[in-house]
Amino acid sequence: MRRLILIDLDDCIRLAKDRDWPPEEHKWRLLFEIGEPYGIDAPDGDGLAACNVLTCYGDGHAVISMVLTASRYSRQGLGRALMRHVLDQAGDRTVFLHATRQGRPLYEQLGFRAVGRVAKHTGVFAGEPSGLTRPATEADLDAILALDAEVFGMDRSAALRRMFTFGERVRVAAGGFGQCWRNDDATVIGPVVAGDEETARALIGDLALDAGGEVRMDFDLAHESMIRWASEHGIGEPWEVAFMVRGDDLPGDRSRQFLPFTQALG
Repeated sequence: MRRLILIDLDDCIRLAKDRDWPPEEHKWRLLFEIGEPYGIDAPDGDGLAACNVLTCYGDGHAVISMVLTASRYSRQGLGRALMRHVLDQAGDRTVFLHATRQGRPLYEQLGFRAVGRVAKHTGVFAGEPSGLTRPATEADLDAILALDAEVFGMDRSAALRRMFTFGERVRVAAGGFGQCWRNDDATVIGPVVAGDEETARALIGDLALDAGGEVRMDFDLAHESMIRWASEHGIGEPWEVAFMVRGDDLPGDRSRQFLPFTQALG
C-alpha cells in the first residue's frame, strides 16, 4: 500500500465507478489537496485494488472517507488492511466516518461505534429568497473560520479556505455561513453552520435558489424539523448512512452544524 498522488486520481474514479459510485471528480480533487489518499495497487496491474482517504483536523481528530475495494478483489481483506494502515497513520486521533450498511460491520470490528444517522436528501428546492443572507467575500473569511472553529470544534480551515474557489456560492448571515458546490449532476449544499434554524433555513434556501436545479442536502436525522421543512420545499428521497466514531466523543456543537461540507469531510 502507498500514499497516492494526483496522477492516481483517474484510477480512484475508475474504482468508484466499478462499485457504482458517482465519479465526483471535483470532490476527489479537493480530497487529494487537503487529505491523505492511500491505495493498494491491483495485483493484475490494472489500476487500484483499494483506496481510501484520511483527512486530519489538527493533532486530535481525523475523518476517513472514499473507502473502496475493486469488485474483483472483494472479500480478500484488502479494505480491512488499508483501513488498519490509515488508522495507524491517524495515531491517537479520534477518527470519524460515515458508513453504509455494507461497510458498517468492518468499522465496528475496527473499534468504531455508531453515534448518529445521516441521510442524503435530493430534489429541486421550491421557495423564495429570504432576504436574510448575502453573498460572502474573502473579507468574511476570518469570521467564518472563527465561527466554524467554535461550532465544529476542530480545525477544518484547510477546507474552508478553499470555499471561494471550490464552491459556486458562499453566503453569510448573522451568526451563520453556508456554501454550495457542484458535484456531477447536482449541487451540494454544505457546510451550513448557523446559530438557529431560522438562519439555517435562510442560508440553505438562498443557496439552493442560487444553484437552481437539483440540490443535495445531507441532514443529521437529529434535525427532524429541518428535514420536514426541506421536504415541504421539495427535498426528499433520503438515503441513510451511519455516523461512526472511534475514540473519544467529538467536540463542538452539533446542534449548530446543520449540513456537513461533505460526508467525506464532516
